[in-house]
Amino acid sequence: MVQLRPIEARDADRMWESLQDPESRRLTGTTASFTREQIDEWTATISDRPGRVDWSITSGAVRDGQLVSDEMIGEIVLNEIDAAARSANLRLALLPNYRGRGYGREAIYEVLRFAFDGTTDVDGRRHGGPHLHRVSLDVLGINPRARMLYESLGFREEGRLRDVYPDGDGWSDTIVMSILEDEFRAGAGTS
Repeated sequence: MVQLRPIEARDADRMWESLQDPESRRLTGTTASFTREQIDEWTATISDRPGRVDWSITSGAVRDGQLVSDEMIGEIVLNEIDAAARSANLRLALLPNYRGRGYGREAIYEVLRFAFDGTTDVDGRRHGGPHLHRVSLDVLGINPRARMLYESLGFREEGRLRDVYPDGDGWSDTIVMSILEDEFRAGAGTS
């Protein structure tokens, strides 16, 4: 269903679109404001930054042996990569029209394969990964759909940070979750 490719300068329009969606900003706890120039610079240079791997999620639909489109429908990031501790953090954001369709699930699975097994398909080629032991993420308490997705992929709750993000007149907790390499290999990441 999906293809992953490095984020490129041509993704700036879609990244900008994503950051203009109030519901996406709310569900991901994005409170910072960005200028269009910052987004242009980010998409043009993010692939060269150490300690992270940023992918554009694109549709995997094929017609006559060719991808129908490789336009960004979301982003997935493995950041805070610590080679010594063999750990990293995962972050996912999909454009509004692509949520709830299975794209996020498949993208996460591919990134976990990259993180733990050291290989994944990016741009139709096999790439070596960091051979991690642990991948963690944060999910806001106001986003139960995302939490259910992460749990279905084998992530387990580790704890809760109370009232971390402002949400309207109230606050939202952050739930810290992780998956370990042996859990992923045992099939937790395939359910």
